[in-house]
Amino acid sequence: MSFRIQPAAPARPNRCQLFGPGSRPAIFEKMAASAADVINLDLEDSVAPSDKDSARANIIQAIGDIDWGNKFLSVRINGLDTPYWYKDVVDLLENASERLDQIMIPKVGCAGDLYAVDALVTAVERAKGRTKKIAFEVIIESAAGIAHVEEIAAASPRLQAMSLGAADFAASMGMQTTGIGGTQENYYMYRDGAKHWSDPWHWAQAAIVAACRTHGVLPVDGPFGDFSDDEGFRAQALRSATLGMVGKWAIHPKQVALANEVFTPSEAAVTEAREILKAMEEAKARGEGATVYKGRLVDIASIKQAEVIVRQSEMIAGA
Repeated sequence: MSFRIQPAAPARPNRCQLFGPGSRPAIFEKMAASAADVINLDLEDSVAPSDKDSARANIIQAIGDIDWGNKFLSVRINGLDTPYWYKDVVDLLENASERLDQIMIPKVGCAGDLYAVDALVTAVERAKGRTKKIAFEVIIESAAGIAHVEEIAAASPRLQAMSLGAADFAASMGMQTTGIGGTQENYYMYRDGAKHWSDPWHWAQAAIVAACRTHGVLPVDGPFGDFSDDEGFRAQALRSATLGMVGKWAIHPKQVALANEVFTPSEAAVTEAREILKAMEEAKARGEGATVYKGRLVDIASIKQAEVIVRQSEMIAGA
């Protein structure tokens, strides 16, 4: 292993990020009462251009007025290619309470995008004397974003999380699909008279996980568009969790429970992880570097895998 230690990602639950448009303040209380770990109040795609100003005002008021409990509170600003984003940042940080935890930056294509937002955020924080440093989450949703994913992951000490935005990513890549996440009808292999569907998002997710883990950032799966398809959502989330992602977006309240279910280690998984750690401790006491657990070899690498599951379980339980 490299002598450069892989930094740890922020130790906070991020199993589900629930989105709601800033133009619908009537749903904010319900979002606050949900079981989501992260609340994303949106100023971008879900808000019409004519509603941007009122949505921003709604969110600023709600940040201070609503009891968000222990939620990690985030606002998705507009993209840097729009005339709205600078006012999103300035108005939020000049007028919202310090209950705000994070700004989510969409359509990030290079490290310079983070530099621009970081510079503006830092200037407003200093001018207003804000004591709480705002965190960033970025969304990778373009060919440029995935091509520069590692430099983006390393671009700002404010960066805590990175998500994949499947719809805009598909459009940027020229993918022939209108589906948001999940398997796609024409993305299959054919063998022995049967179709076998694979995952078109797998490679992008793996690239995001690698970049995030290299730089101590939380990798998050984005939206699953068909909120009537629970099993499709669960399958996508399970693939993401297996790859190393820590959570998934919910664009409908019914998806919150599904995301929490998948990204919370099961009791059986935690029990097995603890048993592996115990078996390895006993092996070390005997002067052995490996042992057999339930008919399979476990060694020092197995300790690291088991520790990930145990730490995740303990962090969620303590939140």
